[in-house]
Amino acid sequence: MSDQIFVVGHVNPDTDSIASAMGYAWLLRERDSANTVAARAGALNAQTAWVLKTVGLEPPVLLTDASPRFEAVMRRLDTIRPDSQLGLAWTLASRTGGLAPIVSEDGKPYGLVNGLSLFKYFTEVLGPRPGSATVRDMMTVPCADAADTAVPKYAANAHIRDALNRILRDDHNEYWVVDENGQYLGIAHQRDALNPPRLKVILVDHNEPRQAIAALEEAELLEILDHHRLGNPHTHTPIRFTVDIVGSTSTLVSEQTAEAGLSMPPALAGTLLAGLLADTLILTSPTTTPRDKDAAQRLARWAFVGGGPLKGENIESYGNAVLSAGAGLSNRDPKEIVSTDIKPFEAGGFKFAVAQAEVTDLLQITEHLEALRSALDELKDKRGFDFAMLLITDVVRGTSRLLISTNATPILDDLPYPPLPDGTREAAGVVSRKKQLLPVVLGLLEK
Repeated sequence: MSDQIFVVGHVNPDTDSIASAMGYAWLLRERDSANTVAARAGALNAQTAWVLKTVGLEPPVLLTDASPRFEAVMRRLDTIRPDSQLGLAWTLASRTGGLAPIVSEDGKPYGLVNGLSLFKYFTEVLGPRPGSATVRDMMTVPCADAADTAVPKYAANAHIRDALNRILRDDHNEYWVVDENGQYLGIAHQRDALNPPRLKVILVDHNEPRQAIAALEEAELLEILDHHRLGNPHTHTPIRFTVDIVGSTSTLVSEQTAEAGLSMPPALAGTLLAGLLADTLILTSPTTTPRDKDAAQRLARWAFVGGGPLKGENIESYGNAVLSAGAGLSNRDPKEIVSTDIKPFEAGGFKFAVAQAEVTDLLQITEHLEALRSALDELKDKRGFDFAMLLITDVVRGTSRLLISTNATPILDDLPYPPLPDGTREAAGVVSRKKQLLPVVLGLLEK
């Protein structure tokens, strides 16, 4: 639909990214009557999957890129069978703008009857000197005889940009749009494929293009709602841009909900509360503000009601359950650990990434250290980073250890975190990637 708006968080989404997308999409529908859809830019992590299962909500739709697809420019025109009389194709074409799609009994495209195919057919049958055959006679023949069977086919979910060269070289002005099984879905016109509608997008919990869905430049960016540092994309027109100093984007969504005089359904409120508590480590992180504490109380009031999925919980008990659901190294593949909650950055001529994993005891690191180091090095090489970091945070004791990929820049030797015999660094009291670790790293790289 042309007025549909996708509300989506960053790639490798955490719980706050998923929750704020769901909450803001709901708020825009309720408050502004907007046609919003919550989306996610990647797979759910273990914590978010647990939260959604606990509250009984389905995950947002998967949206990994904003590049228009053929399904956005197709129209599902009426069809006829190959053995139908040509006169029926003529009648159908009068209703569809000059096209009669012919689809076989198995649902797959056979051919297209249009003005050009009819002209070619009449020319071949009548020749330069028409004989006894009349147009009326020819209208009774099977329409398959006059169909163009060389019309190109494109999958509905295929990117239009990937087919532009073929479209520009091809003599056809119409194309079949088919599903993954090759069955008819609709017809697309060349003029629409060359000027497809832009996907309408609202970004939450991030504003840096490197962390956004692919091909963001092909979308119509309407708004950004975030609580991180600025690194915003270029836009052609002014947009609503809200970046505020709070511990989670879920906080901002809950504040706007209250300002509108609304209250969220218990399950959705519980999802946003989980996002807030995860991002602030149950309101103990240095990123926590009084507004986050107020938002937590507000969301708890909406979420912990009788009859709701979180009845009987309180902020502390629910927060501990949320953090435990995402903590631990033993039951996760090292490649998953270093890539699930990761954010890329650029500074001082370096491209790097910082991942974060949560545990309930830093003693877990010893058993998995070499596997994590190998996975971190592989991720760095695969994605073309100059270096990568993994911040392993003990959510119980409020401290971390820092693992850096091998052969990293010597500049990082000046990090204020003492090296340990196992090759990690002790980041005492560091729990926030955004507010504690990243500013230190950027300060070194941008000297």
